[in-house]
Amino acid sequence: MKIAITGGIGSGKSYVCRLLEKRGIGVYDCDAAAKRLMRGSDTLKSQLRRLVGDAVYSSGGVLQKRVLAEFILASERNKQAVNDVVHPAVADDFIASGMTWLESAILFESGFDRRVVFDHVVCVTAPRDIRVSRIVARDNITPDKAVEWIDAQMPQDEVVSRSGFNIVNDGVADLDMQIDRLLEALGSRSTL
Repeated sequence: MKIAITGGIGSGKSYVCRLLEKRGIGVYDCDAAAKRLMRGSDTLKSQLRRLVGDAVYSSGGVLQKRVLAEFILASERNKQAVNDVVHPAVADDFIASGMTWLESAILFESGFDRRVVFDHVVCVTAPRDIRVSRIVARDNITPDKAVEWIDAQMPQDEVVSRSGFNIVNDGVADLDMQIDRLLEALGSRSTL
C-alpha cells in the first residue's frame, strides 16, 4: 500500500510526518530527495546541464542553486522543463526506496500522483492565517511574501477535495488522535 501526504506550505505536513516517524513509520521526503538527487545523480546532473547550461554546476560539480533558480523563474516553460527532469527521477527513487509513505507539498501540481499510483492521499490543512504566521516565523519573510507563496500553490480546498483523508493541524485539533484514526482507517500498522 502506498500513501502520500500532501498539503500547502505552512500546513504542518512535515510535523505530521515526524509524528508518524515517532510511531515507526518512515516517510520519504520528496524535497530532500530532489536536492540529494540534483547533487548526486550523474544522470540528473547531465540532464540539468543540457537543459540549463554548464553553469548550473561548478567545475567541482556543486549545484549552483542561484543559476537554477534564475532559469526556473525566467518562464513557466523553464519551470516545467526542470520539473519534467527532476520529478521522474524522484518518482523512480521513491519506488526504488521500498518505502510506502511519501511527503510531497506539490503532489498534484507536479503530476507525482500520475507517476506513482497511491492507494491513499492524506492532506494536512491549517487555516490561512496560521499558515502565514508559520511561514513568516520559519523563513523570516514578510506576511505579504508568505501569502504570495501560498497563492502560488494549488488552493487548499482543491487539495482536500482530491485527497481521501484530511488532518487538521490548526494548533487546536488533537493531531495524535487524528493520526490514530487515520492509521485505524488504513488498517493495522503492521500492514503499513
